[in-house]
Amino acid sequence: MTVGETASVTGVTVRTLHHYDEIGLVSPAARSSAGYRLYAPADLERLQQVVAYRRLGLGLEDIAAALEEGPVRDDGAHPGARGTRPAGRRRALERQRELVEEKITELTRLLAALDTALEKDMKDIDLNEDEMRELFGDSYTEHFEEYQAEAEDRWGQTDAWKESQRRTAAYTQEDWATISAETEENNQLILDAMDAGLPADSEQAMAAAEAMRVHMDHWFFPIDGEFHRNLGDMYVQDPRFMKTYEDLRPGLAQYLRDAIHANADRMAR
Repeated sequence: MTVGETASVTGVTVRTLHHYDEIGLVSPAARSSAGYRLYAPADLERLQQVVAYRRLGLGLEDIAAALEEGPVRDDGAHPGARGTRPAGRRRALERQRELVEEKITELTRLLAALDTALEKDMKDIDLNEDEMRELFGDSYTEHFEEYQAEAEDRWGQTDAWKESQRRTAAYTQEDWATISAETEENNQLILDAMDAGLPADSEQAMAAAEAMRVHMDHWFFPIDGEFHRNLGDMYVQDPRFMKTYEDLRPGLAQYLRDAIHANADRMAR
């Protein structure tokens, strides 16, 4: 199939297919006489595996590593022999199933945590530390007191800090659950732009940066483009903030900082 037909059948955009080809993740088996990409059934099988891993949140480098092992046959026969099945593909499917099970377990725990938060919110009872950890993950309590004290020391006299304290004092556990979910969604937006190979000043990357700015503006304190630019600098200057994004994807802190700057430049025009 042509790249257009492949995009239509699979739902993967033409631009993404081009990018996958450029980085060697899914390269079509042949080219037409005019030089157009032509995808064979084996290419579509590999693309399906890539899409499955992407839906599980894996980065493109991790996916490439997972697919590095070539197809082998259960009986050692040549890959083209009739009546044989690729054991490599079976192992890939089994690994994908394991990842889905892990994701289901994680989401089941999160659902239970949200139910607990909602029940306690209706009774006007605060969550304890263990319940907060279930709701927000281990990172919530790992450095929370340290960050809170440092933030108050650095910004305690600013209007932004006072406004943030005023707003968050009234938030329910349901509000915090929403904030957590939106944060994950926004992180995924910038990851998608980076994984697609888009430059930091692309529309998609700047839209992700703007979504983060709007999120903070809505939930915590007024933040304009210039303020957001300063926060973006902190993401690469402070090792702790940098680690937060580098743990999601190597290079993400700098990519996000550049996207924030590009978005701030756009807002200033």
